[in-house]
Amino acid sequence: MTILCVRFQLPPMHEAALPRLLGLLEEFTPVVEALPPDGALADLRGAERYFGRDAVELASVIRVRALALYGVDCVIGAGPGPMLARMALRDARPGLTRAVPEGEEREFLAGKPVVALPGVGTATARTLCEYGLDTLGRVAAAPLSTLQRLVGARTGRELHEKANGVDRGRVVPNGVSRSLAADRPFDRDELDPDRHRRALLSAAEELGARLRAVDKVCRTLTLTVRYADRSATTRSRTLKEPTAHSAALTRTAYDLYEALGLQRARVRTIALRAEGLTSAGQASHQLTFDPVDEKVRRIEEVADRARAKFGPRAVMPGSLAA
Repeated sequence: MTILCVRFQLPPMHEAALPRLLGLLEEFTPVVEALPPDGALADLRGAERYFGRDAVELASVIRVRALALYGVDCVIGAGPGPMLARMALRDARPGLTRAVPEGEEREFLAGKPVVALPGVGTATARTLCEYGLDTLGRVAAAPLSTLQRLVGARTGRELHEKANGVDRGRVVPNGVSRSLAADRPFDRDELDPDRHRRALLSAAEELGARLRAVDKVCRTLTLTVRYADRSATTRSRTLKEPTAHSAALTRTAYDLYEALGLQRARVRTIALRAEGLTSAGQASHQLTFDPVDEKVRRIEEVADRARAKFGPRAVMPGSLAA
């Protein structure tokens, strides 16, 4: 086990703390890949040799330091590769590292449903299940030629390898996240367009607050609507200018939603993603003499200070709508 997948239990909209926590991991290894908003992958091959401890022992040290220095607990999965570490993380609990020992990959995967494997979408899972290949153990036992006939040559080969525990992934050190996402799932399939719009408003305000917290602006906004039948529609729009302004993000989100022309759609989840992040200090801003716009921006500044002092619930969703 050389790879850790760590999820820090950060409060909502506290992504600004992630760089400091990544710095904690970098005290053990320079090979750290950020998984915003609250996670990271760390390759500990060199650290195991240097510290004379295995990955599980180092995970315990990381957990203790995160608690002692930042008051943040974490859950950790460990495995021979990134894919297995990510999957182990799903079974992990605070205070306990879920590890997949080398040589036990197939046993770990065997009983899991095919949709648990990264990269297996709804359509692929449906096709496999129609032929009785509903678990990774059955997929691993199936002939490669059969899988390739069902899902294609390349996908079938990758699926066969992953189901047998072959993890060819690598931890790729990266810088600041290039995107942020906010999901709004409904308790039950939602038909009401007004509730869809309220979910968009809440998600846009969260993205705006998180962007401002890390001093970033986004160039593109992407809307994903997931339906009751597990299908999804995704639309993107490049903004007129890079922004972290909640009102501008909300207007764009509404435009994307209206362009879908949904009629009595049973919506399960609405998600917004801010992409193409850049430093707010390097972004240009079109000056405006609109007093309403300037007032909303000043209100945002006050709301951000309130969130920083009293937590994310200090400002009610929708209170900043222009």
